[in-house]
Amino acid sequence: MQRIAWAFLVALHLIPIVPLFRPAVLGRMYGVEAGGVLTPLLQHRAALFLAVAAVCLLALFDPASRRAAALVAGISMVTFLGLYAAHGAPASLRSIAIADLIGVPFLLYVIWANFLARAPQ
Repeated sequence: MQRIAWAFLVALHLIPIVPLFRPAVLGRMYGVEAGGVLTPLLQHRAALFLAVAAVCLLALFDPASRRAAALVAGISMVTFLGLYAAHGAPASLRSIAIADLIGVPFLLYVIWANFLARAPQ
């Protein structure tokens, strides 16, 4: 079950890396014009998502990395959801919030499995 959860978290974090390679999708993804002043920042955000996806992929195959990967994914997802709520739940970011909310049960499972459960990995 844990491998399924990690695979889902990898997939979830691969979607936001697209602007790193195709800045034209920034309008569709975030409602921001590609080539504008925010493009480098959002491409950097995409690179950070590549890092989150990579650490989740490592956790899929390397149980020793799972605690660190759970922390990284958790910080990413929880801070976004908190900031989204704190800024009035902007409609342009709703699909991202929904995706993260769908991922929360998978995140909670890997946190439980790697921090709270006593069962061997």
